[in-house]
Amino acid sequence: MSPELAFLLSLALRMAVSAAFVVAASVITERSGPAIGALVATLPVSAGPSYIFLALDHDAAFIAQSALASLPMNAATILMSLVVVLAAQRFRTPVSLGAGLAVWIGFGLLVRAFDWTLAAGIVVNIAALALCLPLVQRFRAAKMPLITRRWYDIPLRAGLVATVVATVVTLSGVVGPRISGVIALFPVVFSSLILILMPRIGGPATAAVLANGQWGMIGFAVAIVVLQLAALPLGSTAALSLALLTGLAWNLGLWLHGRRRTRA
Repeated sequence: MSPELAFLLSLALRMAVSAAFVVAASVITERSGPAIGALVATLPVSAGPSYIFLALDHDAAFIAQSALASLPMNAATILMSLVVVLAAQRFRTPVSLGAGLAVWIGFGLLVRAFDWTLAAGIVVNIAALALCLPLVQRFRAAKMPLITRRWYDIPLRAGLVATVVATVVTLSGVVGPRISGVIALFPVVFSSLILILMPRIGGPATAAVLANGQWGMIGFAVAIVVLQLAALPLGSTAALSLALLTGLAWNLGLWLHGRRRTRA
């Protein structure tokens, strides 16, 4: 088998696995309420596969450097979701999503322009959360209406995820760890949820998912920190496993806390 064919087959497999994982998560999201949907949406269902495939092609030092770039991009996603939550109350999908992505891309340019440290990445996440959490609090509750699935839903979601994975895998050897870390944190799940849900259930209900997702982004940030700190001493496999467990444990804790509050 030629090297070109082997690369194409490997890339197709990676795209298919990642797309299937994210599509499954998004279907669970739209069948549950905003709070549970947000917990699913903030799991590393997009960045996780991207990092796994990066680890197959690069060493632990590359993963650690990519995580440094991914950490401020988590703050960018938090700010993006704030913009969409506010815009979705009055505007339709193109304006709301466009405004959110403009914020995310602007942050991506900043990440590319500066050499980020772990401390700086943590500080910018704390600042973003301190700004956004109080502002989205009143938008967290909304009814999730019954959803009629359309024929293009799954292909659209799968296409979005597959495109990002293909971009990360293809460009990572050219652009280096910093931009790879930025691309790996592209908000595929949030973007696909906005594209699919807003035309069907309206802005407020979609905004409720994103508003609840702010709390899940805290665990996502902690998982990236764990990945960055553990990659060099423990290796990529152990570091990715610890990061995944961190994200799962945080969201599980949020779910248990929500159940206790409901019972109370």
